[in-house]
Order: sequence, then C-alpha cells, then structure tokens
Amino acid sequence: MRKFRVAAFQRKPVFDDVARVAARVGEDIAWCESQGVDLALFPECYVQGYTTDRAMIARRAMAVDGAPFADLLSALPVSGVDAVLGFVELRADGYYNSAAVIGDGLMKGVYSKNHPNERGFLPGRDAPVFHKSGVVFGINICYDANFPESARRLSGQGARLICYPLNNMLAAATAEKWRSRSVENLRQRAVETGCWVASSDVVGTAGEQISFGCTCIVDPQGTVVARVAEGAEGVAVFDMDGFDVP
Repeated sequence: MRKFRVAAFQRKPVFDDVARVAARVGEDIAWCESQGVDLALFPECYVQGYTTDRAMIARRAMAVDGAPFADLLSALPVSGVDAVLGFVELRADGYYNSAAVIGDGLMKGVYSKNHPNERGFLPGRDAPVFHKSGVVFGINICYDANFPESARRLSGQGARLICYPLNNMLAAATAEKWRSRSVENLRQRAVETGCWVASSDVVGTAGEQISFGCTCIVDPQGTVVARVAEGAEGVAVFDMDGFDVP
C-alpha cells in the first residue's frame, strides 16, 4: 500500500486562449504521471480565464457536450492522473463557475460553485463526490470556503479530501485583505470536517489586479504541510496518509 499523492498547481492566469492552457495543463499532467501523482488540481476558471463581466462570461462559456470542450479533452494526455480543472460552463439555463474532473481521457463529473459571488453565474445545487484510487474527494470553489456547510456536505458523503480551485486575482487592497484570510478559511474547513484540503490559485497581476497566490495543502489538523511561495508559479506536492491506496 502507498500514500495518496496530490499536486496543486499555482499558475499565472491566461485569458481567451484555451489551446495555450490545454498545452500547459497537458505538460503538468504528464509531469504528474512521471511523479506518481494521483490527483492534480488547477485554479478556478483556469481554462478560459476568470471574469465577473456578464458579457465576457457569455462569450467564454463552453458546454461540456459541445465541440470546444471535446477539443479541450482531446488536447490533454490520456492519463491515470485525475485533474480538477476550473472552467466557465454553459448550460441551457445560464452560466456556471465550474470545475471538471478529468481522467483517462474522459470527463468524470462536474461541480459548480454553490455560492458564486459573481452576478453573472448561477449557483450550483449539487455537491458530488468522486473516487480516485480508493479515496473519496469533493470540490468547493473559492468563495465556497466561507461556508462551512459546503465542506460538511462533502464530508457527510464520505469525502476525505476537499479540493478548492481559487482565483484570488483582486484589487490590491482587497487582495491584501484576503492574503491570510484565505489560508485561515482552508485551515478551518480542514479542522471542522477532519478532511485533507488542497487549494490551487492563480498568481501575478492582470491589469490593476494582483494575486499573491494561495496554493497549499492542509492536513486534517489544520497544519499547512505544503505551499507554493507567494508571487511565484509552482506546484505543491504531498503524500497524504490515512488512506489505503493500492
């Protein structure tokens, strides 16, 4: 038996260039494969770029059963590594801030942000859990971390790991305000649920906004056991114990 290995990537944001993002994610997944990683985590809305502008959301959104999403899947390596990948989703009733679980060349499921703080997105209602190498995990997205009940909803279904795609690209004063609060939220959710927590954030600047980067892995006691340095791209990797992984 071995430990369950998670890799959380901190990446600069890319806007309106899905092919470029797919190429970078493909490289990261291939690296994960070589390192024995089970699950890779990427930032919120990473595929098309995060925005709160309604018109931009509409222009960027893609349906999971449409050709652009199929092209994204085909551009990624067929791998035993599962990836949690944030994207702007189009559905018949509107737009959602979502994260897809992708592995073995397939989309295995989608979680949509239950508590969107962006007016252009509708709230997701479901809280699915996923299975990888015998480990049950779930997803909350960014602002969801402010709602303990969202994390408990996953742990109540047997999740032992909660993944948090983040996008803390904010005005400078707001980014500073959330600089430590984001980490503390993740620590609290871990302690309250007894789950491992992993987050993946963007980093750098976009126009007049900045993200310091809050990419980390937290154990069930609330200890940050791995973190990417603020202000830099990188990856946090950790072997989580307490799981029976074949």
